[in-house]
Amino acid sequence: MEKLDRLLVQLLAVDGRMSYTDLGKATGLSTSAVHQRVRRLEERGVIHGYQAIVDPAQVGLPLTAYISLSPLDPAAPDDIPERISHFSEIESCHSVAGDFNYITKVRVATPLDLEELLARLRAAAHVQTRTTVVLSTAWEGRPVLGSDGRDATEAKDAKGAKR
Repeated sequence: MEKLDRLLVQLLAVDGRMSYTDLGKATGLSTSAVHQRVRRLEERGVIHGYQAIVDPAQVGLPLTAYISLSPLDPAAPDDIPERISHFSEIESCHSVAGDFNYITKVRVATPLDLEELLARLRAAAHVQTRTTVVLSTAWEGRPVLGSDGRDATEAKDAKGAKR
């Protein structure tokens, strides 16, 4: 990926609402050149979309947990992600190396809701589970900046310093 495209991706990862004009000022490109490059990055699948970052506690989901999953029968087909994809409480699911096959991040309202979710997961996916409840979160949702995230931070800081 070209250095300018990487910088555009980094800037948008930090602030997805940044205008084409501001992106142009940060990169030295014209607004139309920025628009074309961002459109190409979207078409190539480098940028998948833009989203609002919601505070889970503010929408009634203050409890976060990680649930590791492994099939009860090791000979069973590896279809755990398909069996659990309809659970709205699951924020993400990752295939992992180690004692378990998958780890999921879930958000629920109460410990009772977590307990009920575990029972539903075990029944639907025929899995054993290990759960870790998050007590507090120091940070999360760090933007993916690529190999040299300093470019985006420096460009954004320089833009802010000019004002």
